[in-house]
This record gives sequence, C-alpha cells and structure tokens, in this order.
Amino acid sequence: MYRILFTRDPFHQATSGRVTAIMKELQRDILHCIGNTSLLALRNVLPANGSRILLKLEDQNPTGSMKDRMALAMIEAAEADGRLAAGGSVVEYTGGSTGVSLALVCAVKGYPLHIVTSDAFAKEKLAHMKILGARLQIIRSESGRMTEKLTRDMVEAARVVALETGSYWTDQLNNTDQFAAYHKLAEEIWIQTEGQIDGFVQSVGTAASLRGTAEGLLRHNKQIRIVAVEPAESAVLSGGKSGAHKIDGIGAGFIVPLWQPEIANQIERVSTEEAVAMAARLAREEGLFGGTSTGANVVAALRVAEKMGSGKSVVTIMCDTGMKYLSK
Repeated sequence: MYRILFTRDPFHQATSGRVTAIMKELQRDILHCIGNTSLLALRNVLPANGSRILLKLEDQNPTGSMKDRMALAMIEAAEADGRLAAGGSVVEYTGGSTGVSLALVCAVKGYPLHIVTSDAFAKEKLAHMKILGARLQIIRSESGRMTEKLTRDMVEAARVVALETGSYWTDQLNNTDQFAAYHKLAEEIWIQTEGQIDGFVQSVGTAASLRGTAEGLLRHNKQIRIVAVEPAESAVLSGGKSGAHKIDGIGAGFIVPLWQPEIANQIERVSTEEAVAMAARLAREEGLFGGTSTGANVVAALRVAEKMGSGKSVVTIMCDTGMKYLSK
C-alpha cells in the first residue's frame, strides 16, 4: 500500500475499505516501517509557468532519513551471504544520517556498532547514534566544515577499526548492496506518479541514491531527465575544485567510487547559502522542515522545473527531517 499526498483532498481518492486496511496493518518490528513514504506536490515553492515539483517525504522513515533504506539493505545483504554472522559487529564512517540508520538496524538485530564520524556534523545526529547504542569515534574537522581530507580521514579510521576488530565494514562509498534499496524507492515513485515523471533530482553524497533511483526509473522510461546536485563550494563532479561546505551528507570533496557520469543528464551546483535559505523557505511556506541537502534538492528542482515548463513533473527528495539540525 503506497501513501500518496497531492494538493487535492486525498480523502476523495480513498475508499473507506482502503483506509481501514491501512489502519489495521500491524508491523513486526520498526524495520518493517522503512519505506512506502508519501509523495507531496509543493503548493507555494514553485516556478512561474514551470513544471510541478513533487517531493518524496523520506523524513517519514523511522529515524527521519532516507538512509534507513540503505542501512537495512547493506546489513541484510551481508547477513544473507555470511559477511555478517550472528555475534558479529559492524563499523562505518558517516556524516550522521547513515550512522543513525545503521544504529537503528543494529539495535534491532543485536549487532554492536562502531561509528567513525566528526564534529563537523549535527550534534543531534551524534546524540541519536549514541542513544541507539552506537560507539562513536570523533574525527576533528577544520572549523566545522566538510572537506576532502576529513572524508578520507574518516574512511581510513573505519578501515583500521575493521581490520583490528574483525568487524563487518559496511563501507558505504563502495557498497553496491544499497542499490537494491533505491531501486525500491524508484518503484514507489513510479507507482505514485502513475508513470508521469519527467525529471528526477537528487544530491550526491556516495552517489548511491542518485544512481540507484535513476536506474530504477530509467528501466520504466529512458526519457526521464536525471539531475545530480552538488555543493557549489566543492563542485568536483562538474569539474570544479574541491572545497569546504556545510551541506550535511553530500559533497565528499572528491569523485566518489559509485559515481557514474553517464547516469546524469546534468549537474546543478547549489551553494550552502542557497540550500540553507531554501530549507527555511520550505518550512515557512510549505510546513516542511528538512535539512540542507533537501534545500539543495529543491533549489535545483526549481531550476529544472523552470526549464521544462508547464505540464511536466519533477520529483526530488526530502532527504531527512530538519529536527536533526536544530543546533546548526
């Protein structure tokens, strides 16, 4: 059952039987609440005479982030092929959301989790990981900013922990198991839009969400325009120089291993200032409180919608809830 929210009254689209079926649904555990998130048409943050913009509300996942999908996929794939056995432990480097999601999955499944992260990321994320039982190793940043050096230092620290402890290293920058999660996300979008999607916009961290979702959508329609988003201050994917920025979760500062240039028709550069301003605008004008990566996504989606014109649909992602960033 897929939840679909558009600007028209959703109750006119649902029978009483369907609503009753949703209300009766009983999940086995919190992990079964991952996915099947709503799709919402923006009402006020729109281009003049442009395409409609549909926002996939990934903040509805249990930890408030789309990363719940990929964390579950990586752990279950490792369990299935024996890389992660009963009694094993897990290690990962993360800017926060992946760590929180892994902490949730590992808490439910009973795996000790070692997270390598940094003071560059939101305090709320670090606190959430701790509450869910993760052990944190903090790598100090340069003035609270995301840089290439910080990313590489975190990766190396996680590699050492995995080597010394024998833990399963999810290694999100190289792990292709997560594509399955984003193929499912693509199926949800395809069903919810009834195939009426002309553009898909997503910011790039590991590149897995953009690539996996794009692959899933393009299987249905190869004409869908795929747009990648990166920080303007560190626009390495589009040929710029590596730099520092403050958009959590994206812009590693180097060409990440899972990135494939041919998957995207275009790359949009969005500055930290633009992303923060849009996150605030979404809250004030749409009642949607997301993080800076969501702000970046909508800035880019607006540009795409303006160029596509009326009668088209552009889908982008509300990556997580802004409640993760109150201290920032």
